Amino acid sequence: MRERSPRGSYPSMLLVSCLLAAGVSSAAQQPEGPQTSAPPPVAPAPPPATAQGVNSNEKILVPAGTRIGVILENGISTRSAKPGDSVYLQTSFPITQNNRIVIPVGSYLRGELIDSKRPGRVKGKGEFRLRLNTLILPNGYTVNLNAAPRSADSGGKETMDSEGKVTGPSDKGKDVGTVVSTTATGAGIGAIASRSAKGAGIGAGIGAAAGLAAVLLSRGPEAELPRGSTMDIVLERELSLDASQIQFTNLGQAPVVMHPPMRPPL
Repeated sequence: MRERSPRGSYPSMLLVSCLLAAGVSSAAQQPEGPQTSAPPPVAPAPPPATAQGVNSNEKILVPAGTRIGVILENGISTRSAKPGDSVYLQTSFPITQNNRIVIPVGSYLRGELIDSKRPGRVKGKGEFRLRLNTLILPNGYTVNLNAAPRSADSGGKETMDSEGKVTGPSDKGKDVGTVVSTTATGAGIGAIASRSAKGAGIGAGIGAAAGLAAVLLSRGPEAELPRGSTMDIVLERELSLDASQIQFTNLGQAPVVMHPPMRPPL
């Protein structure tokens, strides 16, 4: 007796055959050798934290007593100076700390005159006092500071004390010379006019009076720091700098030095 196939066997076989054919077709379509298409994009890894970001709160402390060489950008004279006038300078020598440049050459400083006094007609020398209160680094970073000059080369005979007061020279020798000169001139004129010792004495008295009047009517020499004068300033308090702003890789640009003019001796 002939056996009959179970119902539904043909559809099952047909389904299996289709799946096998699809697998063979897919495998045949895979190219051999290296792939030429670009791989799918990969999200970039986040950048590592920089040293600046990690140390954003780091401070560089320049100790009190540090000397900084500077060059004066605008001249100062008691002839016209008054309290509150601005003073501008540039650094002429770099300041380093732990082999790191913290204040490059060419940094700017600003200060002001605290007081100013002209020389007297009878006594008293010309004098003025200045303070430095602002530092501007070449990258524009600006900080407050407290500093005063300690020494200056102005081409003259000005002196400077520990509080930044500049005092002009004395002209007592010049005053004496003026009186002596006018006395001698008057004596000579009197002797010639009267042809006698009495006339010489009268002339000497007149000359001495004229010389004394000239001294009393004229002021002494002004206290001056011409443009281009070099100075040392001293920090009177510790200077705190933001380390993230101090990233200098060279010593800086030296300012053009304008040497102060030589002044005639008194």
